[in-house]
Amino acid sequence: MSRASEWLDGYLKAWESNDPDDVRAIFTDDAEYWFRPDDPDPVRGIDAIIEGWPEDEGTHPTYGFDVLIEDERLGIIKGHVEYPGQQSYHNIWEVWFAPDGRAQRFVEWFMVPRKHSAPAEGAPGE
Repeated sequence: MSRASEWLDGYLKAWESNDPDDVRAIFTDDAEYWFRPDDPDPVRGIDAIIEGWPEDEGTHPTYGFDVLIEDERLGIIKGHVEYPGQQSYHNIWEVWFAPDGRAQRFVEWFMVPRKHSAPAEGAPGE
């Protein structure tokens, strides 16, 4: 199994369990967690990451993630998450690895899918 795949399995375990030990298993003590790439500052340090880790969301989302590319230092993961009756997201994650395989820097890029509307009258394709 690849480094990025192992890390992704750990992330999904931490997401489902919300157990601080599971979160510690995937982030270094000095890790940076960027919830958005344009945030002015990341969440820094494992204690702050655990404090900001989402609690049980009350729904059971469906999701799928795949490792797109990776090397020893960086994994790029693509995915989607759908919260029943709520929101859907498409994600790209940058996972910058420490030598031990935990994330030293994690950046979430997420998008909300566009809502499709009926074509305007006279629009091409009618």
